[in-house]
Amino acid sequence: MNHELIAAIDLGSNSFRLQVGRIVNDQIYPLDGIKESVRLAAGLSPDRMLDAAAQFRGLNALRCFNERIRDYPPEAVRAVATNTLRVAKNAPHFLIQAEAALGFPIEVIAGREEARLIYVGVAHTLPNPHRQQLVVDIGGGSTEFIIGKSFKPLELESLYMGCVGYSLRYFPDGRVDKKGLREAELAALKEIQTISHAYRRTGWEEAVGSSGSAKALVEILELNGLSAGGITRDGLEKLKVLMLKAGSVQALQLEGLRPDRLPVLPGGFAIMSAIFQEFGLERMVFSEGALRLGVLYDLLGRYHHHDLRDATVTAFMERYSVDVAHARRVADTALHFLEQLDPSTEDPENTDRRFVEWAALLHEVGVSVAHSSYHKHSAYILGNADMPGFSRMDQGRLSRMVLAHRGKLARVSALDPESLEWRFILCLRLAAVVHRARDGRGVPPLRVKREGRAYVLLADGDWLRNLPLTAAALDEEERQWQGIGMPLRVRVERAARGAA
Repeated sequence: MNHELIAAIDLGSNSFRLQVGRIVNDQIYPLDGIKESVRLAAGLSPDRMLDAAAQFRGLNALRCFNERIRDYPPEAVRAVATNTLRVAKNAPHFLIQAEAALGFPIEVIAGREEARLIYVGVAHTLPNPHRQQLVVDIGGGSTEFIIGKSFKPLELESLYMGCVGYSLRYFPDGRVDKKGLREAELAALKEIQTISHAYRRTGWEEAVGSSGSAKALVEILELNGLSAGGITRDGLEKLKVLMLKAGSVQALQLEGLRPDRLPVLPGGFAIMSAIFQEFGLERMVFSEGALRLGVLYDLLGRYHHHDLRDATVTAFMERYSVDVAHARRVADTALHFLEQLDPSTEDPENTDRRFVEWAALLHEVGVSVAHSSYHKHSAYILGNADMPGFSRMDQGRLSRMVLAHRGKLARVSALDPESLEWRFILCLRLAAVVHRARDGRGVPPLRVKREGRAYVLLADGDWLRNLPLTAAALDEEERQWQGIGMPLRVRVERAARGAA
């Protein structure tokens, strides 16, 4: 499916941004952008609760975005949330309101997935993406580091340090003194040292900065004659002298210093200074590409059936030595049941269909850890591994489905009784049961349907009579579903009906 216009929303820790792009010959041309300085991370308490004021600012921004994109089809919009909503304990409550305000789903993405998307955005703006680049993106709550070449990331890391948090912690009320600046730089150096050895070993030909802090520093250095171009070590030293002399960001009299960047400038500066020190940089260029542009290109890839999630699933099957033929049989049967319960899932691009298929293909990744309780290992891997293309919520969904595909359904009893995930779990469980013998048989002559709150499985009597272990397993399935109040009934048909 092709849409001329697509939109990306970045719920960052400092700013919320909307980017609208126009698709022309598989390229995206930025058409419109809106930025709201929400400073979400400033509302994060020491015990990681997001305060009401920050939530209010965020919801107001999303309502504004809604006005711009409310008529867009769901497939043309992708919204992602970053560090503050990764760590806030009350993020789930806020996200319910945020999705209502925006009118579209919001994905909370992991740090390395954020880094990957940033690199996708930056790589599409570089004059020569075939050079090996070190890309640094200082955000409000985290900083992403990527080494990449030719649109392929080689190293991806996200460190928990950002311009909002550092400004609040080390430069209260905008004060800038030697002690605070040194403490901020040392804290950043401590974080960066955890990755610097590996990054230096991989190496790079050019350093690139992206997003707000890098852009603000470039503008300040260039407009005030502190740098001939980009961010330089010498320019940062000159700016440090000016900041210390002023004593506070409010007293700084510099060209290009925007009011919305003032509160977070010292934190961003301290992190950038530490990056230059630890990586031995002399100069860094700036790229307009950032997370939201990466999200747009990722969305474009999904349109053209180059969905990175498919590649990730294939890579995981290889990495964890999954029995591909067996996983494929389980997936085909699970989809056979799903189509009977919801005919709309016959569409190959249907989102529910894709998740059931991915879960089926990955349900045995945990066997590589241990066969005993392998479903628990599988669920842990899918919930916690870096899975490019998948948001944290996507991974949580896969993890629950895989955890529940065998054994006690009570493990996922916290799921809303009205959740569609129960339907997906049923399809996956039944598929796993009928293929437990791993004998290569294809889709079985079974049909499933919904009757009120109950599910009914119609089984061919002759087929089931020859499979006593499968019959016993289906009896156990009935008991499991009865136990959670969503009964499954197995009815045996006298005449063979074949697969429907």
